Amino acid sequence: MDAAQQESTARARELQRNWYGEPLGALFRRLIDDLGLNQARLAGVLGLSAPMLSQLMSGQRAKIGNPAVVQRVQLLQELAGQVADGSVSAAEATNRMDEIKKSQGGSVLTNTAQSTTSSGAPTVKRVVREIQSLLRSVAAAGDIIDAADTLAPTHPELAEFLRVYGAGRTADAVAHYEAHQS
Repeated sequence: MDAAQQESTARARELQRNWYGEPLGALFRRLIDDLGLNQARLAGVLGLSAPMLSQLMSGQRAKIGNPAVVQRVQLLQELAGQVADGSVSAAEATNRMDEIKKSQGGSVLTNTAQSTTSSGAPTVKRVVREIQSLLRSVAAAGDIIDAADTLAPTHPELAEFLRVYGAGRTADAVAHYEAHQS
């Protein structure tokens, strides 16, 4: 890879970090690992061609152009979290991936499919992922960081919230959430 290609790839990955919270290669690899997929199956569930998925992962392309595909990525992230916390079995995850694949961008998860505790309350991870999804749907991670920097001198707690939930990792946001429960 020559210097121009390396620069273009680095620029694409930085844009992905701003738009999606992290480079798509890392995000897609995590989904593949967490959900037991291969790249071809992930591409199929998302509604992308295998070459397009590969280009997004490698940084040859920066942006997912189809909003329905972005929504499917978000649904798969939620599903991966549910599999990781044990609230969804591998068999049920397979069924949900088929539902996600058929979706046109709207939520395909019913109330019975949501991640809840035995008392019916949502799990901490589910609440955190909903907050992250909402924040990331209204602004890119870079914009959220800029807003946090602006707020930090006068509202440091709010700035921290924006950084942790808007641009941070889910595990860090879960820890923050748990630390701030009264």
